[in-house]
Amino acid sequence: MQPLPGFEKPEDTGEPGTAAALIPEKPSLPNLQNVAASCRACHLWEKGTQTVFGEGDDHARAMLIGEQPGDVEDAMGRPFVGPAGKLLDTALERAGIDRSKVYVTNVVKHFKWEARGKRRIHSTPDAEEIAACRPWLDAEVEVIKPEVIVCLGATAAQALFGRQFRVTRQRGEFIPSPLAPTVMATVHPSSILRAPDDEARRVQLESFILDLKKVAPLLR
Repeated sequence: MQPLPGFEKPEDTGEPGTAAALIPEKPSLPNLQNVAASCRACHLWEKGTQTVFGEGDDHARAMLIGEQPGDVEDAMGRPFVGPAGKLLDTALERAGIDRSKVYVTNVVKHFKWEARGKRRIHSTPDAEEIAACRPWLDAEVEVIKPEVIVCLGATAAQALFGRQFRVTRQRGEFIPSPLAPTVMATVHPSSILRAPDDEARRVQLESFILDLKKVAPLLR
């Protein structure tokens, strides 16, 4: 399967070191998830508990793409079920978006972390790790054919739009793309949780909800 247009395509896409050779000839969400469970395209499988594939209906009208699973997601094997996922659910509800119409996934399917005492602390995936995992995301987009794609955070946005993309400058804008009729980037909900105080979190959450409200009418 060829990478979808609109993705920043690394030179080694389809070569050893990426998951391209693992993608089934006729992909579906069940067979993609089954094959991805044993993916060894990069070294992150050695630290992650399990592959955390996307979740949602294969006819979902919207796809939300984050960076990678977190500690809770790694343990449970499901995306966006930790604190950031719960905040996302709240924001979707307040934006008027039916959660059943949304497919959630990540650019990278294994949890990258560093030990800090007894805690596992998130570590941002690098370009090689993103390139290795990107064929899974290509396949998810091809199967679902979403009407709306929302990138959550800089890693997801730059994977789709290139390294020059800045969420701080372009969040909430509709971006022309062959990937879907409507494509947009906003912050990752985890960034809201890292705000310094309750008031800052409230303000950032309201801004996040306003971004999501821009696509809500397209899903009704």
